[in-house]
Amino acid sequence: MSSEEFEKLHEIYRSLYEELKLMPERALKCHGEERKKLVRSFDERQGEAEEMLQGMEDELRAAPSSYRSAMSTKLRMYRRDLGKLQRDIKLSAPGFGSSYQPVEGSHHGLYSSENQHSTHLQSQRALLLQGTESLNNASQSIERSQRIAAETEHIGTDIIEELGEQREQLDRTRNRLVNTGENLSRSRKVLRAMSRRLVTNKLLLGVIILMELAILGAVIYLKFFRG
Repeated sequence: MSSEEFEKLHEIYRSLYEELKLMPERALKCHGEERKKLVRSFDERQGEAEEMLQGMEDELRAAPSSYRSAMSTKLRMYRRDLGKLQRDIKLSAPGFGSSYQPVEGSHHGLYSSENQHSTHLQSQRALLLQGTESLNNASQSIERSQRIAAETEHIGTDIIEELGEQREQLDRTRNRLVNTGENLSRSRKVLRAMSRRLVTNKLLLGVIILMELAILGAVIYLKFFRG
């Protein structure tokens, strides 16, 4: 059972019933054509109310037994209320007594000349129900689209945040690489300086050794060859 469809029919019925229950009292205060018009309007509204009740019964056939039992009792009460209103309108306007008799699958109005107009009104109401259902479906579709768009936006925001974090990590990595490169450059400079000092030290050591050898040679010469 479509609970949404049942509730729509129930809401329409309640609106019609609230309108119908005011008519017997109004019929007592009017006369002639005005009363005739009022009784005709009662007949049309009653026919529409019966149609709503029939639609509610059709919806209840597919309902769970517990729910169907309770609502069937309520529907019988609604039909009893409609019958009471029909008797009240007969008493209020005896010259124009409603001859409405509900028959399953069709509804006969008070005046046969108004049947076509009543059918037209019922068709319009059915179209209105279809339009309302289409509008509800469209609203649900829009809601689903908005929900999907919101989810997509949320996912996009998460991706952007993740990309931002990855960019920060890459920036930190790049900075570390730059610092490492600078440290390597300083290390190369230190190594070149050490290498130059080592070469210089070797040269100085060679010069000192040569000078010592020269002095030693001079001492030997002076001691052994000129003595």
